[in-house]
Amino acid sequence: MNVLSLFDGISCAMVALKKSKIEIKNYYACEIDSNAIKVSKKNHPEIVHLGSVVGLTPPNNIDLLIGGSPCQDLSIAKKGRQGLEGERSGLFYEYVRIMKECKPKYFILENVNSMSKESKAKITEIMGVKPIMINAALVSAQSRKRLFWTNILVKELPEDKNILLKDILQPDAEVDKRMTSNSKAFCLDANYHKGSSAEHSIEKKVRTMVKIGHIGNTDGQANRVYSDEGKSVCLSSNSGGSGAKTGLYEIKENIRKLTPIECERLQGLPDNYTEGISNTQRYRCLGNAFNVDVIVHILKYM
Repeated sequence: MNVLSLFDGISCAMVALKKSKIEIKNYYACEIDSNAIKVSKKNHPEIVHLGSVVGLTPPNNIDLLIGGSPCQDLSIAKKGRQGLEGERSGLFYEYVRIMKECKPKYFILENVNSMSKESKAKITEIMGVKPIMINAALVSAQSRKRLFWTNILVKELPEDKNILLKDILQPDAEVDKRMTSNSKAFCLDANYHKGSSAEHSIEKKVRTMVKIGHIGNTDGQANRVYSDEGKSVCLSSNSGGSGAKTGLYEIKENIRKLTPIECERLQGLPDNYTEGISNTQRYRCLGNAFNVDVIVHILKYM
């Protein structure tokens, strides 16, 4: 296959294709972030990098067009979001332009589930297919809801693998002590999951996070503490301290954020896939990435 990956990031689409044992003739990648490109080149030196999507003349004979256009102006996490009119999420229209020009046999477009109904309807109208919502919690230890617009007929959701956060954690001896907070969780909340107790969520392995409290004086997202008996929160590319990117978790009576390797596991990547750039950039790149096993599930219907 000839593959064109837009907004390629750290090339998780390539990992999914290889994991699916799909033979690749050429893999073209559009990406402008230098750290993401460094990770991509380290793991896949065969990729042909084409630079920005803006003004790109796509290669000929593309079999699969794939990409997750920027979500910053669409996500509910963004205050005063501008939707598809925003500078970053407006790059969706570059995806559409390129798709019309290269006429791929298959296409996959990914974006956040938390966008407005208006934005979702507009993308659906332009793409000509209804999206399917897949939560990566089915195939990983991370709660990550994403919409996929594709002409690949996905017949059903992935089978629930019942993976909890505790199943992917590194041994204590491998975890940098600087990851651990000196604080203890307080303000326990037994009714976090809409009336369902934390004990019930743990017992039934509910596909959600199990919040047990927070640290500090506020219950902001960066300070919330979750149990390792549930799922991780959705990885984020946002800056900020404490657990802004990964969440905070009570693990063997200690409270800590997740390590880069644990975040790689949440995205279905090999250990140390993002090694070679700073931890801050590793977290950011992983927060922007596809979940590999969700893409593998879609590709199996191709």
